[in-house]
Amino acid sequence: MGDGTAAEHVDALFGADVFGTKEMQQRLPKDAFKAVRRALETGERLSRDVADAVALAMKNWAVEQGATHYTHWFQPLTGSTAEKHDAFIVPDGQGRILFALSGSELIQGEPDASSFPSGGLRVTFEARGYTAWDVTSPAFLQRGKNHVTLVIPTAFVSWKGEALDQKAPLLRSMDALSVQALRLLKLFGTADGVKRVYTTLGCEQEYFLVDRNLYFARPDLVTCERTLFGAKPPKGQQLEDHYFGAIPPRVLAYMAEVERELYRVGVPVKTRHNEVAPGQFEFAPLFETANLACDHQMLLMEAIRRVAPRYGLQAILHEKPFAGVNGSGKHNNWSMATDTGVNLLDPRDETHANLQFLTFLCAIIRAVDLHGDLLRAAVASAANDHRLGANEAPPAIMSIFLGDMLSDLMTQLEKGSLDRTIKGGALDLGTRALPQLARDSGDRNRTSPFAFTGNKFEFRAVGSSQSVAWPCTILNTIAADSIDYIATELEKAAGANATPAQVREAVPGVLQKIIAQHKRVLFNGDNYSSEWHAEAEKRGLLNLRDCTTAIPALGADKNIALFAKYKVLNRTELDSRVHIFMEKYAKEMLIESEAMVLMGRQLILPAVVEHQTHLAACVAQTQAAGADVKALKSSLDSFVALASKFIDALDALDEADNHHDSDPFAQGTYMKKQVVPLMTELRKLGDELETRVSSSLWPLPSYRELLFFK
Repeated sequence: MGDGTAAEHVDALFGADVFGTKEMQQRLPKDAFKAVRRALETGERLSRDVADAVALAMKNWAVEQGATHYTHWFQPLTGSTAEKHDAFIVPDGQGRILFALSGSELIQGEPDASSFPSGGLRVTFEARGYTAWDVTSPAFLQRGKNHVTLVIPTAFVSWKGEALDQKAPLLRSMDALSVQALRLLKLFGTADGVKRVYTTLGCEQEYFLVDRNLYFARPDLVTCERTLFGAKPPKGQQLEDHYFGAIPPRVLAYMAEVERELYRVGVPVKTRHNEVAPGQFEFAPLFETANLACDHQMLLMEAIRRVAPRYGLQAILHEKPFAGVNGSGKHNNWSMATDTGVNLLDPRDETHANLQFLTFLCAIIRAVDLHGDLLRAAVASAANDHRLGANEAPPAIMSIFLGDMLSDLMTQLEKGSLDRTIKGGALDLGTRALPQLARDSGDRNRTSPFAFTGNKFEFRAVGSSQSVAWPCTILNTIAADSIDYIATELEKAAGANATPAQVREAVPGVLQKIIAQHKRVLFNGDNYSSEWHAEAEKRGLLNLRDCTTAIPALGADKNIALFAKYKVLNRTELDSRVHIFMEKYAKEMLIESEAMVLMGRQLILPAVVEHQTHLAACVAQTQAAGADVKALKSSLDSFVALASKFIDALDALDEADNHHDSDPFAQGTYMKKQVVPLMTELRKLGDELETRVSSSLWPLPSYRELLFFK
């Protein structure tokens, strides 16, 4: 197949299973289609008649594609997705069936809300919950071996209207940011034709692949998605030869099929490559509006997991599945754009003259400084605790990297004058065989948790397994707050009914104060260094090192007030999330500790005893033969001592993880302070035993096999 044919095939495939604008335009009456477009562009609510028309067209399209069922697809606070399938069929009263989907069935569903995490919002005797159609995220088809299902993206709320999911707060935060950003654009006189400001998102997804047979031989991977034991192999990532290396054939075939499935449902995957750690890989999509990007990110994770077994592989999205090599993150590239296509974080050529860009930039600086605790809490999880600050991911200290050009502009702003923009220039590579390259005005910083990268911010601290909706909700909300603040200050400084020219005159003075107050959060250096940690402490920046300190920060009075002010989460909804996140942390740590005890007793200890028995028999037989057994005896003695320490540590952990507290904060704190150190010690001893027990007896696939057998 030639390149042209292949390209045409991909073009025809992309979005083939999406009920998008093209299908609606073809199938809907003109008035109904226009109403849907207005709903997409301005948020106008659809009438019941229009909903009925959309439902009929959507059902007809799906049935033509072989669908027999539909589902309201939503994102509860479990971190994954949920769905309940209903058949299109209804009796016709004459012994036959009809395929039908009404507008009311499209708009609203009713799954049980009592069995999902709700933080007390719902209990068993309060089971009613509703799913509400998200018209801004197109329906699509889910294909299986013998089924096709119409999937309708929705939000999930309680009977009282409280958000029980990731999507409702995200959409609310997007509305809040749009209102404040439009307000600022109107002050600058650049809002003509702009109906809405969107946040955009592009998420780089890292993941590991292991051979499926080896995966099922590791109870820790099956239960916890990370290895609780595992000795460091002779070769890990020291040679840095895996990164961007040739993709193994089996992995490349797998990647191609993942892409094919994602193309069908309209997920614009663009990049695939080997990541830093052996056995680690990455997908990255193009940018989309934030709520669609969040939906597509969930589909991407599901496809990564679903397709892997077809190739004898198992995909692992845990943030730190293997000790001693890099874990996996999900770099969230976030920006703001008008519905007319203008990126509000694009500095353009003469940035010092682009006061609108500098205003939005300073709003983000203020937001990160004031709400670093929220950004840290947005990425808090038991899995991410292993990764943040481990010299492979940003630390738990929230700071901003701006690069040379923007940092220079901030210095100019603080001094009260703007007269230059540092240029990147060109790179001459010293040979006629290579082209001259355009050089950016600033370098990149892979150690920063929140780095400006040309025309967007890259939030690098997000974990690989988590939904991106929650970090994006927080980013949108804190940005809305600071844009609101700056707009208010400009109105005060320029006066009532000020012209855009008068507003621009007031901008430098307002931004000068913001930089002076919030520049402490700017740092272009090595975020991994101990010097930065000491400097950050001097600057008064928070270092919330783990979940037990990061998650409670969500419930601070200032954060409760922030979410309530912009109608993103009320106090009850926020309290429920604090409870859910802390409870999840405590439960995950308990599962890991109990799994560790079982593995220690049922797998490792029997191998240790057998090895010790063989070694003791060897000593006895050698001694009976009259040979010198001093070295063998010393080896046996040290092994017995190590095994004894392992048994003592195993008993200590077994006893410690019997503690249960109904308060998730108390239980989580106990797990962190009492159980985690015992787990760390047991692992250290177990890993040392792995290096000394015969490989023929050791019951677990080694890191060498897990990381390199592809």
